Amino acid sequence: MKKDEVQIGKVFTAKVTDKVVSVRIDAENPHGGWDATNLATGKKIRIKGPQRLRAEVKSSGAKATTAAEQSAGDVASAPVATKTRTAGTGGKKRSKTAKDAKPRKAANRAKRDEAKAKRPSGLDAAARVLAESAEPMGVKEIVEVAFAKGYWKSDGQTPHATIYSAMIREIATKGEDSRFKKVDRGRFAVNK
Repeated sequence: MKKDEVQIGKVFTAKVTDKVVSVRIDAENPHGGWDATNLATGKKIRIKGPQRLRAEVKSSGAKATTAAEQSAGDVASAPVATKTRTAGTGGKKRSKTAKDAKPRKAANRAKRDEAKAKRPSGLDAAARVLAESAEPMGVKEIVEVAFAKGYWKSDGQTPHATIYSAMIREIATKGEDSRFKKVDRGRFAVNK
């Protein structure tokens, strides 16, 4: 659309936050562009350039709201935008509603919690390795054994440093109730 085609008071379709909605041009903005009202939400927006505007909406019996009605809070006659998405491979469009989204979110949350429950933390793996060992071990040895036995995995560059700091933190916060005890410099054992 071209700048000279835009008229104040007219309703246009415009792209606003990745959606095409109806907007009413209210005034010219002193910093460039136009001040407008999103007719779907009733919110004031700024159209910075004519490239955001798609086409003028021709009134087909539907009443466009005036600025006075908008300020009075009468947005009931404004058209409501619906959100659609392509569902899977069928290519059908269906509306996304809160009723649809809530069960999906709960199912995803349950899957995520289940996956977290299955995999042990690095501290749990370290406690298991030390419980199986008869003697104190260094943190690098603990991590190597945990990786080899499949108790824990990490993509980090220094997993031993992570485990070391976590073990020290647990000893400091839990004291006598900690699963670990430091027996020598850099060597830990199970706290029995």
